[in-house]
Amino acid sequence: MTTVVTGSSGLLGTALVDALRADGHEVRRLVRRTPARPDERFWDPANGVLDPGALEGADAVVHLAGAGLGDRRWSEAYKRELVDSRVSGTRTLAEALARAEGGPRVLLSSSAIGFYGDTGDREVDESAPPGRGFLAELVRDWEAATAPAGEAGVRVTPLRSGVVLSGRGGALARMLPIFKMGAGAVLGSGRQYVSWISLPDWVDAVRFLLAHDLAGPVNLTAPGPVTNAEYTAALAKALRRPTMPVPAPRFALRLALGEFAEEALLAGQRVLPRRLLDAGHRFAHPTVGEALAAVL
Repeated sequence: MTTVVTGSSGLLGTALVDALRADGHEVRRLVRRTPARPDERFWDPANGVLDPGALEGADAVVHLAGAGLGDRRWSEAYKRELVDSRVSGTRTLAEALARAEGGPRVLLSSSAIGFYGDTGDREVDESAPPGRGFLAELVRDWEAATAPAGEAGVRVTPLRSGVVLSGRGGALARMLPIFKMGAGAVLGSGRQYVSWISLPDWVDAVRFLLAHDLAGPVNLTAPGPVTNAEYTAALAKALRRPTMPVPAPRFALRLALGEFAEEALLAGQRVLPRRLLDAGHRFAHPTVGEALAAVL
């Protein structure tokens, strides 16, 4: 296949591009600077600029571009940036797909399990309705921005990813220095669920979805979500380091991180990858202990 990838320089994009090329596929990368390599094409998602010709002749698009949810405190300005980078960029891509002649018929578009809001200890799958809060509304609008592609007959599959575990980047990499010092701690009550997936399993799931005709949202999470307390213990065990005897209090997390702490750290999602499992996909790292051992 020939696959167009946005966000190819990020943690997920880099791993996916390497895997696709190792499989013998051709990859084109959409970049926001002057192209410097034969595999690069220019786009300007903030200003709605993408020549449909950059997509023509390709089989699929994997759209991963967007500002990082945990990169900065959620000020009103950064929340607008999060919305613009996801919703506007996705709409730009979807509209170009709709206009491209002989263009890709598949769009795998990045999304997040934040769609479900705080589910408490209730298990949810792709049939669950949207939750409440800024993150749930962002994801709902993010997915809705793919509509022009779907209306043009493109198979659209939103990738509702959980916490992707990798020692090279993302949330886990930011936590490693703290845990290596023995200062890791349970967050709040520790009862909130963490739905995670190892980076190798995330890549394999995307490869599976490129090859299988699944339209509509798909949860990219491992089948064994754990509580924050269980996750903290598993990470400490993998690093062979102790943790703090008392949890990090909710008020301190709110004070330090604001709304992000409330919606991303203290809220929980107990999410199951029902559609992947029903389609026959199998996970290399179904438990959090196996995943941490693999990525660390």
